[in-house]
Amino acid sequence: MKTTAVYFSPTGNTKKSVEAMAQALDAEFQTVDLTAPQRKDGEEVPVQMRFSGADFVIFGMPVYGGRLPALAAERLSGIRGEQTPCVLVVTYGNRHYDDALVELQDLCEAQGFVVKGAAALVGRHTYGEIQVDRPDAADLEADVEFVRRAASGDGLYAMIPGNRPYQKQPMGKGQFAPLTSDACTGCGLCRKSCPAGAIGPDFQVDAEKCISCFRCIRICPAGAKNMDTEAYRSFAQMFTQKLAARRENEYFL
Repeated sequence: MKTTAVYFSPTGNTKKSVEAMAQALDAEFQTVDLTAPQRKDGEEVPVQMRFSGADFVIFGMPVYGGRLPALAAERLSGIRGEQTPCVLVVTYGNRHYDDALVELQDLCEAQGFVVKGAAALVGRHTYGEIQVDRPDAADLEADVEFVRRAASGDGLYAMIPGNRPYQKQPMGKGQFAPLTSDACTGCGLCRKSCPAGAIGPDFQVDAEKCISCFRCIRICPAGAKNMDTEAYRSFAQMFTQKLAARRENEYFL
């Protein structure tokens, strides 16, 4: 069985979990990373792929405000199946995944995939200091057990939680746009890697395009990207306290 991991993962949580699952099924698994846009002549080039019934695909998406990120869902639209078995994974920062998992189910089924299992997994939240060590070893071990059962089973019997119609609008832009300090060396890594194309030639962040994934903060080698504002610090402290209680992963087979 040829296995492919398809994911949108700005800070690596989703990638880590989905690739651990794919590795458990196929040591030679392939990846399709939808995170950073592929561009030609300044325009984004959509990913176009088609899978057969002999393939197995693991889809991984983060949860932003209870939905899939709008641009991530759009990039997924070019991936098609032909009654291709799949597993769905959403990762979230310890609050809740709301309607994101049923949204992913609807998208994948409409594009020709057959869902054999679904999971809602906790990872480090973008904001504050929330579940900073997750996914941990126990999480990944449970992920592997789940995907093996899903791949060997004959279908999805559990009801995936969520609302139809979805209760929230997909998030177009984020609440916080990172700043750029004088430490910036102009290396261009942030601009090249930004999922939303929100960083300009001057390496400043366009708040109207930014999805607040904080990828640029995590990867900046000079530590120039930051959220060093009182408004963010206050929010992050409040959010850290609010989401302090550990949530457990949920698996549906």
